[in-house]
Amino acid sequence: MALDTDDVATLETLFTEASSSQTLLAGVRRRFPALTATRCDASDIGVEPAFRSFPRFDLHLVDGRNHCWQLTGNPDDATGIVVVVNRGGP
Repeated sequence: MALDTDDVATLETLFTEASSSQTLLAGVRRRFPALTATRCDASDIGVEPAFRSFPRFDLHLVDGRNHCWQLTGNPDDATGIVVVVNRGGP
């Protein structure tokens, strides 16, 4: 599932308005049922830059088209997202 400009804008709204990672993931899954969405700790991501950063969360895009998942900065290649809770976030 490629993400278009409207999809990215919707994700930005969800990431900005969510009060917890559970609320955020529920909203993403409801709006984008074909998109894989998961949460992980910042230490699991390492030094990979976020696609977008928000006060409570970082958004990373995942390209799962091949055998192994990899992070991507290209919405056209995104098949999933990773929600990373920022330090001090919910």
